[in-house]
Amino acid sequence: MGKLIVVKNHNVETGYVASLSLSLSLLVKDESQTLGGCSLWWGNTPSLPGHRLGFIGHYNVHHKEAATCLLKHACQELASQGCTMVIAPVDGSTWQNYRLLTERGDYPVFFLEPNNPDDWQQHFTDEGFTPIAHYSSSLNKDLTQVDSRLLRVRERLEKTGVSIRSVNLQDFEKELQRIYTVALESFHNNFLFSPIDEAEFIAQYFPLLPYVQPELVLIAEHEDNPVGFIFAIPDYLEKEREKNIKTIIIKTVAILPGRIYAGLGNLLVAQCQDIARELGYSQAIHALMHDDNPSLNLSGHYAQRIRRYAVFGKKLLVSEL
Repeated sequence: MGKLIVVKNHNVETGYVASLSLSLSLLVKDESQTLGGCSLWWGNTPSLPGHRLGFIGHYNVHHKEAATCLLKHACQELASQGCTMVIAPVDGSTWQNYRLLTERGDYPVFFLEPNNPDDWQQHFTDEGFTPIAHYSSSLNKDLTQVDSRLLRVRERLEKTGVSIRSVNLQDFEKELQRIYTVALESFHNNFLFSPIDEAEFIAQYFPLLPYVQPELVLIAEHEDNPVGFIFAIPDYLEKEREKNIKTIIIKTVAILPGRIYAGLGNLLVAQCQDIARELGYSQAIHALMHDDNPSLNLSGHYAQRIRRYAVFGKKLLVSEL
């Protein structure tokens, strides 16, 4: 590997529209080839008390020396833009890809799961980054399990007038429009949350339409208005390894806040798993849950952890300039 240089490119094309004017990409090269790259974001990033945040996203480096060079330049660039803390990996927003796989375990990679080389974690820690948020995925191998407490939850919600139905794939875009507000309100207090507009939300989910099995996407409604939903999808990577798909992936659960809807998220998970069993699936992955998420308590009743992930952070000092 020869002398390394870092090249800036202000024409970032990443699919996340809101921050394009305040972002750029970096490429690390030697005399003969490009060795890796990343994107930097400092506009429209979420607030964190006492800090202005910058993101490193679209990280892709497979040489340790190149990683050191690239991350140093990335921190210097973000510090020059006034950022006091850098968080990685985040591809511009947590609505896009984020998190680094940190504990792989033995279970094969599943559909839509972030996957990265195992040494990427060391790329960041060697440059002073530390984990600031942890996530996990868990596997439920027995879809016959039933939490008896949910019977009372179901009765209470039905008396309130809450009903649950499957998504209508014939009008998928309209269905996404209906649950958009639920997602924003449900995730509002999530770590690193930033809002997106309705068109961007639809753009996140609409490409998944060919993979959606409608029975596994449930919408809860109250007085004809959506108040919660669960988005689960078959593990299509499993089909590449085996003849049949036996696993579903519970990707998203969102519920409007308020005591009136207490327990609805747990009920949606249980009903989704029950439907999956009736459809012939035998197990479910509860995917990418934040360690502080109440859903993790539900998952603990059913499932065993198979994977861990993290988001990393580093405070930027004057010396970074």
